[in-house]
Amino acid sequence: MSRIADIVIPDSRLAAAATELVRDATDDLLFDHSRRVFLFGAWQGARRGLEFDPELLYIGAMFHDLGLTDKYRTTDRRFEIDGAEQAAAFLRAHGVPEESVRLVWDAIALHTTPEIPYWMRPEIALVTAGVELDVLGIGYSDLPTDLRDAIVTAHPRPDFKKRILAAFTHGIKDRPQTTFGNVKADVLARFVPDFERTDFVAVIEASSWAE
Repeated sequence: MSRIADIVIPDSRLAAAATELVRDATDDLLFDHSRRVFLFGAWQGARRGLEFDPELLYIGAMFHDLGLTDKYRTTDRRFEIDGAEQAAAFLRAHGVPEESVRLVWDAIALHTTPEIPYWMRPEIALVTAGVELDVLGIGYSDLPTDLRDAIVTAHPRPDFKKRILAAFTHGIKDRPQTTFGNVKADVLARFVPDFERTDFVAVIEASSWAE
């Protein structure tokens, strides 16, 4: 059983298989980020006194950005759905009950949707909490220094801000229509010169309804 900063990392056969799959599909940037998402999420769960399944949280965290990778991304749906679908297929192949499959699917599909995950099951909320802490710095000031240092030592984040933005851009630039209504539109607006946002008001005004 391995630990980082007193946080137990699941080492079941399922967790080990998930780690191997994600390690094979991702570079160090996304692998280390995904592990930190689990660690930060698990820490926040313990801090908030939440009861959660560490293994399902781990799978959600490890698969949450898989849809950005060359191996698993599509060009016609949101990258969050790509990751959620791969996690679901992986869990079903390992005989995991459908209720747990759906829980992990929701955790991954909703991890870029602000606020809503926090009203759902702890595993869903904590994947988002881990992502928001690692990417956006939400909750950074609450982190004990020794905990933060231990996690970042185990899973470093060199030049992380620039590199994760580059990974987002690479993963979604070929499917700009999928960023309508979500935060990733900001990434393409900054880094893809010819990107044009879909305007929600314009969509309503141009609909087929007369009034």
